[in-house]
Amino acid sequence: MITDAQAKNKMDRMYCWTRHVYDLSRKYYLLGRDALIERLDVRPGEQVCEVGCGTARNLIKMAKAYPQGRFFGLDISDEMLKTARKSLAQNGLERSVRVVQGYSQSFDPAVLFGLEKPLDKIVFSYALSIIPPWRESLDKALDLLPSGGEIHIVDFGGQEGLSPAFRSILFRWLSLFHVYYKPEISDYLRAWAREGKGNLSFVP
Repeated sequence: MITDAQAKNKMDRMYCWTRHVYDLSRKYYLLGRDALIERLDVRPGEQVCEVGCGTARNLIKMAKAYPQGRFFGLDISDEMLKTARKSLAQNGLERSVRVVQGYSQSFDPAVLFGLEKPLDKIVFSYALSIIPPWRESLDKALDLLPSGGEIHIVDFGGQEGLSPAFRSILFRWLSLFHVYYKPEISDYLRAWAREGKGNLSFVP
């Protein structure tokens, strides 16, 4: 099994150069991110953390859409966070949005961000498809949230409307970046709902 340090080194190597063109290239197929942000409905004083925040593209949009909220991000890759911090500074948000290096399955908001109360919302945007311990990451998010807290997820679906040949090419290309469609994620969330751990809503 890969260790946290090995996973971090792997991601740092992958994003060392691609982080410079990440947002430009990903906007054509990382669909649904803005719709997720619109549905967040962040209220005054609520604390939102994006797990796998990458370049901070989403955090910047969140902070501008909901200036009454508090926003935090963590990412496994220090290389990605270099771009995130630069982008936050360019948007005048370097003091109001905090991003740190951390691991999705074990992070502690009180330690990483100095928070005195729990997070209200946790966001996974195209992160679970690249995180090997995705179950542990979801379990951690659920454990961190108080009653009434929310987990918002946007990620790859099965692309059932596409031709089998195109789907095969797409999934093979994504695998080059260690990204995989994981239908078991939705099954896991449905099991949560059956067990009474929360209400579940899917928006294709």
